[in-house]
Amino acid sequence: MTVHRFEELSTPALDALDRARTVVVLTVSPLEQHGPHLPIGVDAFAARYFAESIAERLVAARPGWTVLLAPTLHMGSFTFEAAGTITVRQRVVRDTLIDYGASLARAGFRYLVVSNGHAGPTHLTALEEASAIVSRRHGVMMASFTGHLAWQFLRGTYRDQIEAALGRALTDAEQRALGEDAHGGWWETSLMLMLRPELVDPQYRDLPPARYALPHRLIPNYPLRGGGRGYVGHPGLADPDFAKAVTEVLLSEAMIVVSDLIDGRVRSAARRSPFFAIPVFRTNFWRGLGAAAGLGAAALAVFAARRSRHDA
Repeated sequence: MTVHRFEELSTPALDALDRARTVVVLTVSPLEQHGPHLPIGVDAFAARYFAESIAERLVAARPGWTVLLAPTLHMGSFTFEAAGTITVRQRVVRDTLIDYGASLARAGFRYLVVSNGHAGPTHLTALEEASAIVSRRHGVMMASFTGHLAWQFLRGTYRDQIEAALGRALTDAEQRALGEDAHGGWWETSLMLMLRPELVDPQYRDLPPARYALPHRLIPNYPLRGGGRGYVGHPGLADPDFAKAVTEVLLSEAMIVVSDLIDGRVRSAARRSPFFAIPVFRTNFWRGLGAAAGLGAAALAVFAARRSRHDA
């Protein structure tokens, strides 16, 4: 058996692993409301499914390699506040992942991959910041690339592959729906019908579309404002066959990325979400802005005092 649950192994068993042929997968996703029809663990279920699927494909493609699946960390920022949502500060998400990565790096593990099912901008950025910090400080390959894949999926990059996997073309209405999907809609409801159908409330079929323009999606708690029911997109379109097609495409793309990262053909910086490049989403943005404002105020006070003495 070459896929192991990290917590089930003893220290000697872990220490005996060949670090040059071992990949550790860290699963990080929050508990969060997903509309009236889905459980709060949607993101964690999705992240764990992808972690386990990537692990199985890795050991099949690389005989003699081992994958360690770390326990799921139920944490995330930029979540929608409702009963059941557990919001964790962005800094805590980043620093917790830094501590996990640093501990694994000190133990000699060289390949660390983050599996995540939550697309909150600050959450994705925190995972990518942590991966970059651990990689730089410890000289290992730690990467969080699910934000990159999610962005490519939602913007339609993989449409041709999805249609090939489905065996049919998406209708014009489905293409528009895919562009409007974000949270508890067509994709996530379909995925849960595939993974855990007993946890999906049948009312999903009757839920009307919930559409939000991009600027509104950056407002905290936007799908619960003004009578919103906490989902974004078209849950009524949900179909497990759609989920099977999409997951096959995403897993194939994920394997390309993971293999390229392990073999050094691509750097993790090339597979980040677009949010990483937007300063307002970075962990230190508001603290840095506050410090800059404080320094500016202090400089103005010194200038005013000197001017007052000069005038006197």
